Amino acid sequence: MSSSCGSSCGSSQQGSSCGSGDARLAQQDLAITRSLGRIKNKILVMSGKGGVGKSTVAVNLALGLSRKGHKVGLMDVDLHGPDVCRMLSLSGQLMAASDEPDALVEPLTCNNGTMKVVSLEYMMKDKDDAVIWRGPLKIQAIRQFVADMDWGELDYLVVDAPPGTGDEPLSVAQTIPGVQALIVTTPQEVALADVRKSINFCKHVKMPVLGVVENMSGFVCPHCGKTVEIFGAGGGKRTAEDFELPFLGAVPMDPQVVAGGDTGAPYLSSDADSPAVRAFAEVVRAVETRLPPGKAVPPIPMALGGV
Repeated sequence: MSSSCGSSCGSSQQGSSCGSGDARLAQQDLAITRSLGRIKNKILVMSGKGGVGKSTVAVNLALGLSRKGHKVGLMDVDLHGPDVCRMLSLSGQLMAASDEPDALVEPLTCNNGTMKVVSLEYMMKDKDDAVIWRGPLKIQAIRQFVADMDWGELDYLVVDAPPGTGDEPLSVAQTIPGVQALIVTTPQEVALADVRKSINFCKHVKMPVLGVVENMSGFVCPHCGKTVEIFGAGGGKRTAEDFELPFLGAVPMDPQVVAGGDTGAPYLSSDADSPAVRAFAEVVRAVETRLPPGKAVPPIPMALGGV
């Protein structure tokens, strides 16, 4: 932090201000470490481009893990387009547990109280307001999502990031040691080109890749049951193989997925018997296998500087 204060920190008053900032940052670092120490596995759901169903995968993955009896948290760091609360039909505002100055904020809960959810949208009076923030504000918000929330003991923390490789996924990689990336793509080449950038981003910031999920992998006709490969098929698996990454599964398109997201009743984590639900259940099982709920990923030192 001292380097950001500049050479003007010559007076004792300015130096005191910089020292106070350093102390606050150090205190927040300790709070982040304490919070993450109670979370076994951390998953960053990311994509190279928008429109591939990343938030749909993140929400349904969190719910799917929760429905299997695991303690799960869902953190929405898509700060400019937070959709998680609408997809889960959650309302209300985040409140501190008590009036104490250092009291943690209670996340909202769903799935009979077994899943904790935090999103910037819960903090906004008007949910249709635009969030016009530069990088430093985004970084601070994400750090506060970890430090100031009462996540408690979790088997999994699922983080929904915006598309691309900007401030939000970079901040998550630097703030949450041991986080692993689950990369979502669709089969067409345009999406796969961006996914390759996401994979290289993970290599650059030394974030392990949990695996690749191919979403919208064909469309299953609700009338005849025939699969039509609207966007092609198999591209996600080929990309995973090219980079020697685990391929976690291919989920076909289903109109019920859209309807479930709009009504706040996510479809992929339901008990419906459909190709999409069965395919996504395989994705959840693959995540459980690669990240067992009772086994935490060894932490790595937190990187505070830029990449």
